[in-house]
Amino acid sequence: MDTPRRGSRAHSFNRAAAQYAASRPSYPPALLPTVEDLAGRPFSGSTTVDVGAGIGISTALLHARGAHVLAVEPGPGMAAQFRRTHPGIPLVRGDGDALPLATASVDFLTYAQSWHWTDPTRSVPEALRVLRPGGALALWWNTDALDVPWIADAAARIRRFLGPDADAPMGQTGAMEQTGTTGAPAALEATAGLLDCARRRIRWSRRVSLDTHLANIASHSGFLVLDEATRTTFVTEERARLRALFPDERIEETYDVDLLVATRP
Repeated sequence: MDTPRRGSRAHSFNRAAAQYAASRPSYPPALLPTVEDLAGRPFSGSTTVDVGAGIGISTALLHARGAHVLAVEPGPGMAAQFRRTHPGIPLVRGDGDALPLATASVDFLTYAQSWHWTDPTRSVPEALRVLRPGGALALWWNTDALDVPWIADAAARIRRFLGPDADAPMGQTGAMEQTGTTGAPAALEATAGLLDCARRRIRWSRRVSLDTHLANIASHSGFLVLDEATRTTFVTEERARLRALFPDERIEETYDVDLLVATRP
């Protein structure tokens, strides 16, 4: 994906922040304890920075876990939504390629659904710079559970609809945060020899209305950059397909969290 298109996708969330807040999934209760186990240290009392914080889904979980958490978010629309929802949690504007943080000042550096928007040639050295010795870089993504037949079918329809961009590489020259894929392989390659990495998958699910499920799909960047008529066509057709499968219009979305925890020597 070329740089202008990558930038267009990254900025597309700012005009859909409210939709994002209303429809995007959170993360399973097991996630943060697993991060702590792999990092060998607790979040409670730690200095934690959540990068690409968006509307604050992960930031709020980290705060509730007892971390002294600072959110870093580049987008004005997402930052505004964050401040409305979490007025008591500090937020600064910035991104992972040039962190507005002091050297060796952070115990945990977290990226929830956001590492793939960085340039690893910059974000990896920045992580090494700001983490204290023994500090941990934690990256995670919700991915669709493609062994569930109806989810696999829906993901295939999305790939066909979006075309080549649905399979765009992540975490290198471009990024596609889209169903069924993560930036973990690129992150592992980028940190090889620099950080000790562990990878885990955590399955979980949530039950939502059909409207929320469709709004979640449409809140992904591949759809946000489309014109409204094109996006509406897909959503209308998908609604009809899923209503036939789920007449009560209640959908169980099943996810696998792809988690990487890398500890700084």
